[in-house]
Amino acid sequence: MSSVTDVTTEEAFHRHTASLPPNTVLVISFHTPWAAPCAQMATILSILASSYPPQTPPTVSFVSVNAESLPDISESYDVTAVPFLVIQRDGKVLERVSGSDAGKIRSAVEKHAGKGGNTGKAGLPPQLEAVSKKEDETVNNDKPASDLSKYAPGQNDPATAPEMSSTQDQKEELKKRLAELVKAAPVMLFMKGTPSTPQCGYSRQLVGILRQEGVRYGFFNILADEEVRQGLKDWADWPTFPQLWVGGELVGGLDIVKEELESDPNFFKEYSVGKDKGGMAAPDAQIQPATAST
Repeated sequence: MSSVTDVTTEEAFHRHTASLPPNTVLVISFHTPWAAPCAQMATILSILASSYPPQTPPTVSFVSVNAESLPDISESYDVTAVPFLVIQRDGKVLERVSGSDAGKIRSAVEKHAGKGGNTGKAGLPPQLEAVSKKEDETVNNDKPASDLSKYAPGQNDPATAPEMSSTQDQKEELKKRLAELVKAAPVMLFMKGTPSTPQCGYSRQLVGILRQEGVRYGFFNILADEEVRQGLKDWADWPTFPQLWVGGELVGGLDIVKEELESDPNFFKEYSVGKDKGGMAAPDAQIQPATAST
């Protein structure tokens, strides 16, 4: 029977992917040790992998990647939450599955790799979601979302649907919102997760740099708002996160911030409250940049 290979280094990951024939389906499972649903995913993949007999060359390969230990690989696959499954062939992503729904995972794997054998008497375990249903069914302002999939109009309903704003109007509204967000604080960090619980290695490192430099900053969790997440990529012409904005202007991601500090150790001086004293702050409580004298 086949098994799941635990990949612990970037070199091992690239070596493994390079060794696979072009027609081999690669199933990549991203996990973290602290997320309970990841243990569920590990069980599901182990059972699924065991249903495929080993072949030479392999028709399907299963690998497990710690999303935090290998942030570059996670970032390259746009992993924003765990557990997260990526199915690819010949370097091209075929499908992504977020969460630990056994049915969805098995369906996705069998769709591209074909059906395996018997998964045993125990079968696949039931679903265990990474995000609670309560959180998943809320929208802006924390109001419950209504399920309209089975809605049928009643006698008192208007004869026509309300007029919807044009796509162009929606785009303009989003641009206006983004312009306000990047200026919500003198230093704004758009990150995956929050400063106390960052959801990717890059975001965690950038939070650490701001804290070390004593910078008070505002932040926005792009995982909580898909519209902002996708819109900011296009509006700023910067495809990845985290993004750091200073004075309403884009500085860049982690690498750019590091380069700025290397060339100018006082890069954050105007926004600093003292070494190792930085952190989250309300926009009106943040240090404002000094006004240059004329």
